[in-house]
Amino acid sequence: MGSSDQPKLAVVMVSYRTGPVLFDAIDAVLADPAIDELILVNHENPEEDIARLDALAEAHARMTVIHTGANLGFARGCNRAMEASRARHVLFLNPDALLAPGVAETMRQTASGAIEPVIVGARIVSEEGKEQRGGRRGDLTFTSAITGFLGLSRALGLRDIHREHEPVPEGPVPMPAVSGAAMLMSREGFDQLGGFDEGYFLHVEDLDICRRARNLGGEVIFEPRAEIVHHGSTSAVSLYKVERWKAAGLIRYFRQHGGPLGWLKAMVLAVPIYGALLTRAVLLRLVPRD
Repeated sequence: MGSSDQPKLAVVMVSYRTGPVLFDAIDAVLADPAIDELILVNHENPEEDIARLDALAEAHARMTVIHTGANLGFARGCNRAMEASRARHVLFLNPDALLAPGVAETMRQTASGAIEPVIVGARIVSEEGKEQRGGRRGDLTFTSAITGFLGLSRALGLRDIHREHEPVPEGPVPMPAVSGAAMLMSREGFDQLGGFDEGYFLHVEDLDICRRARNLGGEVIFEPRAEIVHHGSTSAVSLYKVERWKAAGLIRYFRQHGGPLGWLKAMVLAVPIYGALLTRAVLLRLVPRD
């Protein structure tokens, strides 16, 4: 295939029992003519949803569904999708996020000409238009983790790792980390990084890949003009499990990126990380009853 035939822009979604909003998200992607491919990785959605997904893929030549037969996690799902994609740029998009026309192209243009491996993140907002947590973040360090989990950032006069409360920049700006809920990469950069680290099941793989991109001299960019509505927490999965996966990911991150004392930092952080995240699930009454 010649380069002129290569798709310019693809969207990848990884779905595990997302619910009805999944089909709203798919419709929004297919309504954008700038998107050449939609690759959806099905991790154990209900049978009736799988039938709808297959019917959509049959009706739309731009859509491909990959059935994994199990919940393999976000990182492995994205990597599987990239094996099927031929696009030059790929937007990894949560299956409960609604993409407005032109947003993906804005992110692609921002990435073009940037230093590889480049990662571009979007401004992720609620249905009410309020910027959500995680779309733009500072560097995750031992200090920022401790102060963040204990709620000490403001008390100590430190800049919070989460930047959604700060003024919105007028244009794209460098950012230590952006969210995997809406993250665009080039094929070149993805391959250079070796894809997502499959040691992460769900959460923190976005912090890891942003860190690795910066370590290689690449650029991580927050693009505020790319605004995406994210419903959030629509998957029919226990939030208790989600918090455990998040905690395990954070500990893996410090083992990998914590320097010579990374193992020690991970051990020191293990108790407060697990304690804070699991307590949060309990307080929100999200522990499964079964």
